[in-house]
Amino acid sequence: MSLFATLSRSVALAVMLVVTSPAAFAQLEPTDEQRQAAVEIADSLRYGHYADINFDDAWSQDAFQRYLDILDGQRAYLLRSDIEPYRHLETNMADALFNGDLDDAFSLYNTFSDRQRARLESLLAELDEGLDFSFESNERLEIDREDTPWASRQSELDELWRKRLENDALTLALTDQDNEQIETNLRQRYEGQLTRLEQTEAEDVFGVLMAAVTGSIDPHTGYLSPRQGESFDIQMSLSLEGIGALLQSDGEYVKVASLVPGGPAERAGVLEPADRIIAVGQEEGEMVNVVGMRLDNVVDLIRGSKGSVVRLDVVPAQAVDMTRSQTVEITRDTVSLEDQAASSEIIEVERDGEPHRLGVINVPTFYVDFDAWQAGEEEYRSTTRDVAKEVEHLKEEGVEGIVLDLRNNGGGALQEANSLIGLFIDRGPTVQVRDAQGRIQLYGDSEAGTLYDGPLGVLVNRLSASASEIFAGAIQDYGRGLVLGTPTFGKGTVQTLNELSHGQIKLTRAKFYRISGDSTQNRGVEPDIDFPSLIDPERIGESSLDNALAWDTVQDVQYRRYGEPESMLDKLIAQHDTRAQDNPNFRYLERQSTLARQLREQHTSVSLNREQREREMEAQEAEQLSLENQRRRALGLEELDEWMDARTDTTADVGEESDDASAQEGETEEDEALAVDRAYVLESAEILLDYAHLQASQRLAAKR
Repeated sequence: MSLFATLSRSVALAVMLVVTSPAAFAQLEPTDEQRQAAVEIADSLRYGHYADINFDDAWSQDAFQRYLDILDGQRAYLLRSDIEPYRHLETNMADALFNGDLDDAFSLYNTFSDRQRARLESLLAELDEGLDFSFESNERLEIDREDTPWASRQSELDELWRKRLENDALTLALTDQDNEQIETNLRQRYEGQLTRLEQTEAEDVFGVLMAAVTGSIDPHTGYLSPRQGESFDIQMSLSLEGIGALLQSDGEYVKVASLVPGGPAERAGVLEPADRIIAVGQEEGEMVNVVGMRLDNVVDLIRGSKGSVVRLDVVPAQAVDMTRSQTVEITRDTVSLEDQAASSEIIEVERDGEPHRLGVINVPTFYVDFDAWQAGEEEYRSTTRDVAKEVEHLKEEGVEGIVLDLRNNGGGALQEANSLIGLFIDRGPTVQVRDAQGRIQLYGDSEAGTLYDGPLGVLVNRLSASASEIFAGAIQDYGRGLVLGTPTFGKGTVQTLNELSHGQIKLTRAKFYRISGDSTQNRGVEPDIDFPSLIDPERIGESSLDNALAWDTVQDVQYRRYGEPESMLDKLIAQHDTRAQDNPNFRYLERQSTLARQLREQHTSVSLNREQREREMEAQEAEQLSLENQRRRALGLEELDEWMDARTDTTADVGEESDDASAQEGETEEDEALAVDRAYVLESAEILLDYAHLQASQRLAAKR
């Protein structure tokens, strides 16, 4: 597969997969095809992966532990005695893999599924007897049990599940459901898990085992079953009809990893990264609870025909308690090249009573119409061609600087990142690619001349990844402009998709390095001037993923510097800090980011006392609401009564159609003030104007 495209896809880790006991269903066993595929996967990892993998006892221990974590990460089903018969896998998992000996791993899975089936049936039996919770105890339920020792007695797990059932009931009660509704919803949840348990096949077990094996090496290497491979091909061709969101497993929940630029979810403005989806429904009918459901099954529920509506029950990323959900609707659609095309705008900044015009070009992704390009069409669409047109337009408008907005740009065609850099430099290297053998290939811009040599800024955030990081890093290394925003994602690896005799393997084969020699892997690109962010780097980004490859360096290459923007940073940061102190949106971003982190650190357990739970929720949301209303007062906007209303208001469409021109203008101004995200663009324009003035002063001083 060409290095011109980097593949980004969350591995669908199957969780909560279960089968029934031997009395009702046969125990699942590996097929000959799966045994052979396991050997091929082992060979691919040993001889094809970028990392030098030592399949020793330490690796076996990591892989075995990861397998247990995928099966029962919350230590809620298996006893220590259930695991003991399989402890030998801690030292010989590698041998089992290379020999295609999957029997013990499958047997452990069957033990887990037997435990889970028994637990679900027990919960349903309790519902048959009727729930009678008063929610008056002083007990608390621990939220994260990943580091909890395995239970040695069944009574320990019985006590845990008594609390879990009470918490499930309390969570529904806090949404104003009566006892009958609570029992109905819980029954639907547990029966749904039992139904899916009956449908589990050997391929599901094999997928879980291979997810543990490949995930112990790096998060972007993974096995794709024949079914998953077909879905992957659909996604890469952009013909998938759905909501345009990349989903990821997060314990028992499915969370939004990122949104496809120009996709239905981004256009609707109702989903954000790290949101958790707890139920899915079609345009009509009951919502299906998806807590504990396999990721690929959740995707199947969300996917549908173009023009149809899907309903999602979503817990916002900033919500601390899982009871704070809201139902949103998204109309399914396909994502076209036009939806992802670059676009521009002009922002006016006033200084000393004089207006100044700055250009902003939004670059959602690095795209190229490969079909038209390969067919030899002269007017094929690409990121570089579209940005060039916008640059020409902005130059004609006499802007004093240009900001390239790469926020949420997850990458795409590497060749487009190279050619786009060429619009702003006069030929030169752009990125180094190192393979597993240590061989380095240098990619760059070979065309002489530049399209634009004026003041340049690059705006990035945590969701700027891969090709975006290559572009931002090169602009920074060349001293060609300023990088603004937050540290980027840190996706600095290259994957290829290889066929197996059964399924496919997505394999990390190479690593990106900047021309300075620094890797973009794990650390990403550090901006010259930092902006506050509401995206938690511990939940989103390469460094948040298990076993992400480390940051390192290679030898730098020769290249010319176009400027020394770092010499101006002290002045630029001081001017930025002064504005930020007076900017309600920036103050809000800084304080909300700090508060969100504090609330997550404090939220390690939940009360099973209804009054106490409500007090804790009210206290947490009162802090969040206070911050939001401080911002609104400073902007002269109407205050809110409920914190959850803030999300709805801040995602309103800007400039909705109106027959009254003055009313439309008023709506646009208020929506712009409400959109906290807009503060990044406006401040970037301010900083670039400062930069342009400092550059002009330096040139003037040099002439004297």
